[in-house]
Amino acid sequence: MLSKRIIPCLDVREGKTTKGIRFKNNVDIGDPVEMARFYYEAGADEIVFYDITASYEKRNIILDVVEHVAQTIFIPFSVGGGIRTVEDMRNVLLAGAEKVSVNSAAVKNPKIIAQGARAFGSQCIVVGMDAKFVGQSEKTPSGYEIYINGGRTPMGIDALNWAIEAQALGAGEICLNSIDADGTKMGYELNLTAMVSENVDIPVIASGGAGKPAHLFDVLTKAKADAALIASMVHYGTYTIAEIKSFLAQKGVKIRKIW
Repeated sequence: MLSKRIIPCLDVREGKTTKGIRFKNNVDIGDPVEMARFYYEAGADEIVFYDITASYEKRNIILDVVEHVAQTIFIPFSVGGGIRTVEDMRNVLLAGAEKVSVNSAAVKNPKIIAQGARAFGSQCIVVGMDAKFVGQSEKTPSGYEIYINGGRTPMGIDALNWAIEAQALGAGEICLNSIDADGTKMGYELNLTAMVSENVDIPVIASGGAGKPAHLFDVLTKAKADAALIASMVHYGTYTIAEIKSFLAQKGVKIRKIW
C-alpha cells in the first residue's frame, strides 16, 4: 500500500503566495520561495505551485519563481497556471518542476493532455479540476460542474465525466478542487472526492476545505483520496505538517514520516 501524501499548496499572484475563500477575497501571505523551503524542511511530501491568475490574464507562468523554488527544495514539485501548450510544459519542466498541472487549457483543448503525456510521460501530467455543486441535470449527471479561469467560468461539463476522459487521454494524476469547500476550513468535499476516486485508476489529490487533521483523515480514508492538498491550516500556523502526520499515523493511515 502506497503512503498517503501531504502536499502544501502555494497559490501565487504577482509573485506572492496568496489565499482566498471560494476563489475570492485573496490576501497576500508570504514569499513562495521561502514558504516552499519551510514546508520542505517541515516534512512535506510534495509542493504544489499555482500561478492563479495566469490563465485568466492570458499570460505565461512566472518561470523565475518556479526556478527559485526548484533550487530550494528537493521533493517533487508540481506547477500549474497559464500552461497552454506542450512548449509551456517543457519550459516549466526545464525550470525544475517534476510535474505540470493543466486545468483551463485542458478543458478548452483536451488534446494537450495526450500531447503532454506522449512528450514527457503520464507521470508528469496532472489535470487540475475545479468543480462546483450545481445539482444533477442532463449536462451534469453527477451534480458537479467544471469551472475554468480560476473558478470564474462555468463550462457545462460534468466533473466525473471529465475526470474519466482526462485519465483516458493520458493524465497521470488528478488534482480535484471543490470550489464550494475552498478556503472554508470546514472539510473536504467528500462526496465529490469519493465519486472521482472510485471511478478512475490514477491517483486523486483532494483539494479545498482542510481545516484540521481530522479532515485529512476523512478524505484519505472515507473518500479514498491518494493525497491531500493543504493551505490555510499550515499557512497561518494553526498546525504543522509534523502534527498532521502524527495524527494520521496514530489513526492508522500510512504516511511518510521522513524522506
